[in-house]
Amino acid sequence: MRTLLRVLSTARELWPWYAGIIATSVFVAATALATPFIIARATDEVVAQASGGGGGLMVLVALAGALLVAELLNTVLTNVGGYLGDTMTMRLRAILSSRYYAKLLSLPQRYFENQLTGTVINKLHRSITEVTQFLQMFSNSFFPTLITVFAVLGISLYYSWPLALLLLIIYPLFTWLTALTSKRWQVLEGEKNDELDAAGGRFAEVIGQIKVTKSFVRERTELDTFDGHYRRAVATTNTQSSWWHRMDVARRGSLNIIFFGIYLIIFAQTASGIFTLGDMVLLIQLVAMARTPVMMMSFLVDSSQHAIAGSKSYFEVMDETPEPFAAVGEIRSPDLSPTATTGGAAPAASAWPVVPDAPTIAFDGVSFGYDSHAEVLHDITFDVARGERLALVSESGGGKTTLVNLLLGLYSPSAGTISIAGTDTASVSLAQVRSQIGVVFQDASLFSGTVRENLSYGRPGATDAELEQAARRANAHDFIAKLSDGYDTVIGERGVRLSGGQKQRIAVARAMVKDAPLLVLDEATSALDSRSERLVQAGLEELMADRTSIIIAHRLSTISTVDRIITLRDGRIDEVGSPAELAETDGIYAELLALQESGTKRDKRRLAAFDITG
Repeated sequence: MRTLLRVLSTARELWPWYAGIIATSVFVAATALATPFIIARATDEVVAQASGGGGGLMVLVALAGALLVAELLNTVLTNVGGYLGDTMTMRLRAILSSRYYAKLLSLPQRYFENQLTGTVINKLHRSITEVTQFLQMFSNSFFPTLITVFAVLGISLYYSWPLALLLLIIYPLFTWLTALTSKRWQVLEGEKNDELDAAGGRFAEVIGQIKVTKSFVRERTELDTFDGHYRRAVATTNTQSSWWHRMDVARRGSLNIIFFGIYLIIFAQTASGIFTLGDMVLLIQLVAMARTPVMMMSFLVDSSQHAIAGSKSYFEVMDETPEPFAAVGEIRSPDLSPTATTGGAAPAASAWPVVPDAPTIAFDGVSFGYDSHAEVLHDITFDVARGERLALVSESGGGKTTLVNLLLGLYSPSAGTISIAGTDTASVSLAQVRSQIGVVFQDASLFSGTVRENLSYGRPGATDAELEQAARRANAHDFIAKLSDGYDTVIGERGVRLSGGQKQRIAVARAMVKDAPLLVLDEATSALDSRSERLVQAGLEELMADRTSIIIAHRLSTISTVDRIITLRDGRIDEVGSPAELAETDGIYAELLALQESGTKRDKRRLAAFDITG
């Protein structure tokens, strides 16, 4: 229950809804309790009038009118409380979802490499849905139930202490039996959730790469794997449900025995004249009011167990350590007002603290490993001057892209420092670091919106003229203009409606729109045909003018135009020099040139190991 209280404490700004629900609950309970008293009074009046006494027809009319008023008030107040509970629950869902999303956005890249995207999404949906559904049921039912229970106990004590004692025994007995049930139930719930999260994660992964799945004829295998997770979830549910319902028989059976004693007392004391007929009607109704919340507790407890398990999954993510100086910043509640707007310009990073005469980029003794046991980079030290074009060359997996990821702050070096314009990137916010760098990755990662939204992703305030200019320079304008809605064409998830070359040209134009002082090209033209590459390369040449550029190239023709080349071997710097200088050595670059000139199959395979073509 501690985790549920933690959920409520994270949304303290919802206290007006909490207070309103409690207030309406008090009045709902009061009007509900008034009904049996009015019926009891009416019963005695009817018996009296049938015996020749009583106060006449007007008394009965007044009692019927009082009953109508009590029930109307109960109806209105119940719905007011329900409205408050519903809106509070949705606001809570929005707050929890926004904070979960903000937390994910603040987590380091390493976290996502250990998680399936679908699993992360499934946890969000499952945990928040279960928590908010319970809180909705709880807020709409718990307080009226609690108040009713105490009132029934008090009234029963006034009439008969044995009756009150039996009613009082019900609640600790039920709680004890429920506690026995819950411990094992939660373990099984965790096992079931693991299977459901794994199924959801694999589902999202396969649907996201459906072309690969179909091409390798793996549909049946993937379906069998998916079904396997659900078979194990069903088996766990069978065990879990069997345990729960066996214990529920024990809980409800014990209550049946206690209620037998309660009704026996009421009937016997009425027959002996201790209670009037009206008293008996009153007490039977009160006992029925006490019985209903007890039976509802089974559903509340069941729902609470789901919510507790869900909240644990939620807080497992919320307790993860964010990356230093995360761009999202402090996690706070979203603006839920009807006039709140979304989108707009990206938050501006403060001016970069430039140290005079410092190199634009400097790696000083940088080492890094994806885990604590194996380093992939060792003591990397080099500088890049302002406006210089630097190419990184190594065999596949040699550390080129890892260096770029370290520069972007996606990972932190295990040793050494990385500086931009003389300022250690670890001492400033990641938003500032990344605002200085424009990137074109090998995989042109686009979003499912329009062409315009993708082009302006790095600078949402860019004008239409600026977007078109960048598209023209990247050789993208002509094909964009031919799309059904031009720049407003929706391109589908990951740009599925575009060819590989078209997606890459939009990615190049997106980097041009950002107009950052540093440029990283991670095999930026690898998805283009020769004609498109030449045209885009011309735009890149213009973009790289007066900018410091780091290039991971796919073709030797691109490397030959840079100012310097750094070759990496086994995670260490092997050579540094201009293309002309390195062509005269016996190093990696000279080997690549020799392999390019060779026409043998063996040398072509060797060239492919460097991710390089002629």
